[in-house]
Amino acid sequence: MPSKDKVTVLFFGTSLTAGYGLDPSIAFPNLIQHKSDSTSTPIIAINAGLSGETSAGALRRIDWALKKPVDIVVIETGGNDALRALDPDSLESNVRGIVKRVKGLQPQAKILLVQMESPPNLGARYNARFRDAYSHVAASENVTLMPFLLDKVAGHAELNQNDGVHPNERGEPIVASNVWKALEPIVREVYLSRSKG
Repeated sequence: MPSKDKVTVLFFGTSLTAGYGLDPSIAFPNLIQHKSDSTSTPIIAINAGLSGETSAGALRRIDWALKKPVDIVVIETGGNDALRALDPDSLESNVRGIVKRVKGLQPQAKILLVQMESPPNLGARYNARFRDAYSHVAASENVTLMPFLLDKVAGHAELNQNDGVHPNERGEPIVASNVWKALEPIVREVYLSRSKG
């Protein structure tokens, strides 16, 4: 069962969630847990990031990741779809499938869907369709959509590792702040519902 004292958050994602190339202690889910420890809304972060995973792989893996009850699921997927220029319609279908599986397996869990963006070189039409996949799912499934995960980090060489894709130790705290800004109100909502229950 989730901790009675702290809200349990499952961070389900790719290498960006796993903290590729970094000491695991500074992957953004861990940074968020530490940040929350000094607030009235502490969390237990479960890092279920898997490097190289596409949204299709995430859909196949979500049941396994949800074997234990959690309070909130943060879904970060699609970046590898974009790097492989996979069809945005398939992305939308897979993301919707992941959300539906979470709802089906753990209907009590709240969901935060993370907006991802595709590289500019794929063209404006692809970029728009890719971006819209997330907003379509969020609207139709009534889940919270947070802004782009790598806002203020993507495209800034000094904040990324040499591959230009994964944040470095300077960029990761910015990613953590991006996520916590969207996640904290949901954590507060869970604590509030517990106090009423």
